[in-house]
Amino acid sequence: MAGTAIDMDEMDDIRGTVGDRADLGDLADLLGQLLTIEHAGWRSLCDGTAADFYGELMTDDGVMVLANGQIMDRDDVVHALRDAAPWSAYDIDAPRAVRAGPEATALVYVGTGRRDEADPFVGAMSSVYRLVDGRWRLALYQQSPRA
Repeated sequence: MAGTAIDMDEMDDIRGTVGDRADLGDLADLLGQLLTIEHAGWRSLCDGTAADFYGELMTDDGVMVLANGQIMDRDDVVHALRDAAPWSAYDIDAPRAVRAGPEATALVYVGTGRRDEADPFVGAMSSVYRLVDGRWRLALYQQSPRA
């Protein structure tokens, strides 16, 4: 899927604002909400807007644990993404939601990222989202390469 521009003014919609939604017990609904956010994140990685996107999406104490073993806080992520080469395409396969508490849910999937002629990166991905002021925010992202 090729990247498209993210309208930062619509971040509340992308993040899946909960508002009056009282039923957080439906995993299918949660899966849909979190996949919408995850696809928006991947599109931002493809179109060069990822630094702004993840700077807004991550919690203040959020971290990313990358396949190379690097652990990055939100400021590190934003800085690194400003200089990162964009992905040209991505796939999200076998997604599932796993409840991590009353206001936290993990999205687990197999992600594939492609950059032009390079070999694709395929990894097991986990994104843990936490409700903060009625919005899903990324608290922890982890990736492990798949053999």
